[in-house]
Amino acid sequence: MHVLFACHHNAGRSQISQALFEQAVDGRHSAASAGSNTADRVHPEVVEVMRELGIDLSDRRPQLLTRELAQQADIVITMGCGDECPYVPGKRYIDWDLPDPAGRPVKEVRATRDEIGRRVDQLVTELHDVDERNRP
Repeated sequence: MHVLFACHHNAGRSQISQALFEQAVDGRHSAASAGSNTADRVHPEVVEVMRELGIDLSDRRPQLLTRELAQQADIVITMGCGDECPYVPGKRYIDWDLPDPAGRPVKEVRATRDEIGRRVDQLVTELHDVDERNRP
């Protein structure tokens, strides 16, 4: 499965989600992240809280959310991109209502990261269950 994590700037929530997802699935599934109105860089407070987990996002660059990226995904997780997120029929869309970490205190960004981690774990469990059911 390929999951696309999309938010407004692709500088916080979606970057955290992609990194935690990739770590959790260990190559069994793939992910990308994008934003409907990209920032210049990943928010520094996001880089800081992800370093606490041993994940370095300092070299990641936000990318623009396009219809093509959505078409490549099996699941699109949206986080605040609203109507700017392209809708592709046949794709599964899930909306995660999470606060934008931009400019927030590290303690709040850490809480958002941890909530994203819980949601990613639930998604990974669901994908694992689907994999198990589809095994011959």
